[in-house]
Amino acid sequence: MSTKSLYQEVILDHNRKPRNYGTLDNASHHAVGHNPLCGDHLDIELNLDGERIDSIAFHGESCAICKASASMMTTVVKGKTRADAETLIHEFRDMAIGKLNLDGAHHLGRLTVFAGVRDLPTRVKCAILPWHTLQAALNSVTATSTEAEDDPMHASIGDA
Repeated sequence: MSTKSLYQEVILDHNRKPRNYGTLDNASHHAVGHNPLCGDHLDIELNLDGERIDSIAFHGESCAICKASASMMTTVVKGKTRADAETLIHEFRDMAIGKLNLDGAHHLGRLTVFAGVRDLPTRVKCAILPWHTLQAALNSVTATSTEAEDDPMHASIGDA
């Protein structure tokens, strides 16, 4: 199976059957992410047990790439420490914008199916939005946007 067809299959599967889709009762951390360019809008809720992500959920209206990215993200970060999640956030972003050498050391595992998004500049922000929103939630920022110029991730996302 080619990388492109694997990417398409993963996107379709996670879009049709998103994992961890819904809400959490009494979430300890929450953020709303919005991509005004395409209309993606996500809520990320999580509960930390000390420094570990005990539970995580997302909901909202978004395109297939954004929903699949959120679904895979929640699956991968559940049970991880805040530091591990931050590492994944930065590596995913760098992969999506073409700054991560996938032949080198990284922690992305099967998330590398999203590497092809770097070749689709109009979709980069769709794939990154869930990760951007997770970072906001972990840092107790309640709302974020892919267009927020004062946000540290904005400069790294660029004008894709």
